[in-house]
Amino acid sequence: MPTVYKVLGQSNPAATTNTTLYTAPASTSAVVSTITICNQASSAATYRIAIRPAGASIAAQHYVVYGATVAASDTTALTLGVTLATTDVITVYASTATLSFNAYGSEIS
Repeated sequence: MPTVYKVLGQSNPAATTNTTLYTAPASTSAVVSTITICNQASSAATYRIAIRPAGASIAAQHYVVYGATVAASDTTALTLGVTLATTDVITVYASTATLSFNAYGSEIS
């Protein structure tokens, strides 16, 4: 089973909209080592991150971060080590359109 280290997903979601950052492809598992949240604005913003098994509808138990703040013109890096099975989804949400999310890790097929 080859392992490929890569940028798993990048997103600059619209404000207050749940947005898919990454979906584990068919016949593939993934390990998400780090997610960064970059605030490109001059005021603080909040964000959410959820892991949805098999693409389930978002629910309270899926959140790994809810309502966290990233300071103005700053970046937060979360070292997570989250494992994903085929079709698991990382969903992100931002209070403003000035946040960008990046997921880094590996895919195992």
